[in-house]
Amino acid sequence: MSEHTMKHHRRPYAGHEARTFLWQVSQDGKVGTITLNRPERKNPLTFDSYAELRDLFRGLVYATDIKVVVVTGAGGNFCSGGDVHEIIGPLTKMSMPELLDFTRMTGDLVKAMRACPQPIVAAVDGVCAGAGAMVALASDMRLGTPAARTAFLFTRVGLAGADMGACTLLPRMIGQGRASELLYTGRAMTADEGLQWGFFNALHEPQALAEATAQLATQLAAGPTFAHGVTKKLLHQEWNMGVDEAIEAEAEAQAICMQTRDFHRAYEAFVSKRKPEFAGD
Repeated sequence: MSEHTMKHHRRPYAGHEARTFLWQVSQDGKVGTITLNRPERKNPLTFDSYAELRDLFRGLVYATDIKVVVVTGAGGNFCSGGDVHEIIGPLTKMSMPELLDFTRMTGDLVKAMRACPQPIVAAVDGVCAGAGAMVALASDMRLGTPAARTAFLFTRVGLAGADMGACTLLPRMIGQGRASELLYTGRAMTADEGLQWGFFNALHEPQALAEATAQLATQLAAGPTFAHGVTKKLLHQEWNMGVDEAIEAEAEAQAICMQTRDFHRAYEAFVSKRKPEFAGD
């Protein structure tokens, strides 16, 4: 992505959208952080922020200088889901075609997160509910705090648990039975359950969450990021493959990675008994 375009992405939204989330790039330009930023309401999403987040993740396909994306929330909570007054109320007055446009748009956010090549790390504290839980689930890794409460609470507002890909993503993450319980009851998964069930990769105290997330993001950004993109793509695509097809896909993918400079750098560093310095090419 050109410097001109990246300037646009460093300051992507103006006016009222500045209050829904912030986009910041680290000093070295490698880590982009999305901070959901309506702390007085526990960071809910609006019609506009769904679309803006979708478009940001779509744009990251071309942001080759961004190596890792972090998603977090302001004020001690991650995200309380769709705003009751700004989304749920208006939905009750929409026609079927309008409703389908909305549900497809929310699903497109998850598709965009899965399609962007950068690993996404969600830093989850406090409330993580509804669409917010889906944003965390659609991330590649999740770090939480003991206070994290993750709820797929669609059933509590009279809707199916089948929302934004929940019925396919959640069982693969925590198992069919556990996912069924959460999606039918809408109850909150505790942080300890999330860690035991594989939803969270690790738990940290609230005051240590940002530092732990930054360390993980920095570690990933220092790795062979072209190869990380291949790993993410295959992790996603192999859900729909048989074993033979998956092995062939990985053979082709790895042969491509073996042509990268990072592969050669790693070998040269090994021979020289030093740590490789990857450049993502």
